[in-house]
Amino acid sequence: MPVEISVQNLEAMKRSFRADPANRIRMNAIIKHGIADAAENALEKSVNPMAFSIDIPTGKITAQMKSGRCWLFASLNTLRIEVMRKLNLETFELSQSWAMFWDKLEKANYFLESILETLDEPTDSRLIAHLLSNPVQDGGQWDMFCALADKYGVVPKDAYPETFHSSETMHMNHLITAKLREFACSLREQHTTGAPLATLSSQKDAMMNEIYRILTLCCGEPPERFDFEIRDKDKGFHRDLNITPKEFYDKYIGRALDDYVSVINAPTADKPYYKTFTVAYLGNVKGGRAVKYLNLPIDEQKALAIAQLSDNEPVWFGCDVGKMLNRGAGMMGMHTFDYESALGSVFGMDKAQRLDYGHSMMTHAMVLLGVNLIDGKPNRWKVENSWGKDSGQEGYYIMTDEWFSEYNYQVVVNKKYLSPDQIKAWEQEPITLKPWDPMGSLA
Repeated sequence: MPVEISVQNLEAMKRSFRADPANRIRMNAIIKHGIADAAENALEKSVNPMAFSIDIPTGKITAQMKSGRCWLFASLNTLRIEVMRKLNLETFELSQSWAMFWDKLEKANYFLESILETLDEPTDSRLIAHLLSNPVQDGGQWDMFCALADKYGVVPKDAYPETFHSSETMHMNHLITAKLREFACSLREQHTTGAPLATLSSQKDAMMNEIYRILTLCCGEPPERFDFEIRDKDKGFHRDLNITPKEFYDKYIGRALDDYVSVINAPTADKPYYKTFTVAYLGNVKGGRAVKYLNLPIDEQKALAIAQLSDNEPVWFGCDVGKMLNRGAGMMGMHTFDYESALGSVFGMDKAQRLDYGHSMMTHAMVLLGVNLIDGKPNRWKVENSWGKDSGQEGYYIMTDEWFSEYNYQVVVNKKYLSPDQIKAWEQEPITLKPWDPMGSLA
């Protein structure tokens, strides 16, 4: 039998609250200032200065504006350093709008293909609900970026600049999602009346043509070729005319993306260490690079990131950015806020429990540019964000090593840094996770 909250229960709660005089002080502070300000620990920033024993210089801080394209910004920010070094540039940006255009087009195709693969699933099944939930969301994964770069190349920001809807994606996403759900409805209803798969598949071209038209109207027509002209730090002028996006990538970046692997730390019982994983129905380019993770203990994940940073190469990473984040101070630390003292309540779940019970997952991708080592051990990390220069400390953040352990989930490193045993583990066939697994969340 259900048990309601009785009058006696309420009276006991009131007496318990009033019995501790500190509760009134806490209440007044939180009512006036809010829980974050009342619980802020000013000492966290003072003991973690923006100073690092390894610190990689980069270009100006970028801004994803009102969009969820952090994974694309982080990916392109790791690559732009190659262009800057080759051409002696003070700063440089690759077009995030270009990558976003092709990502949304490919996601639309991936969605429609997934609908065709699941025509016999009940409409109210968890899988169909998952597919319909957010077919062209802004988020993504490192491997999804690689699939785009492999197929479409990259271009400078000047060659395909920002538009209103690349910087503010919500309305565009809403309309494209409406069309895709309409298309899914049509395909599934025709299937119930006996339409053959070949007939349904042939309709996809017209559907994709409409999605391409909407994207082009919102973001502009992507160039097949462009002229690249730029002046370097020493006033030298560089010109490359009539170049394709793939030629630009090969000439000015040239990094073999197949050499880079995603290393996660997911300490849950269903994901043994030294095993690889993929996620069902997670991707963008159909037939392109699949999402694949190697799960390692946190100390091994950190060691790989340090090895790459030590070679003067930044590290793409994915984390749960909203946890214990002080945007104004540019701090991600386990003691940034003292919520336990402010509320008189202990928060006791560990990393695995937070994953299992839906309290944490990967929500944001950024770039590690540095780390502070003491006797070879890290105590803080330098983070390049994509929220503009007015966020954090002029766009940069400090992440304590303790926070890294608790809320960082993924780093992308060159596989040359992996040990022989880690390489052997990486080469295993991946275990397929369910589409709604926490490791299927998109940055």
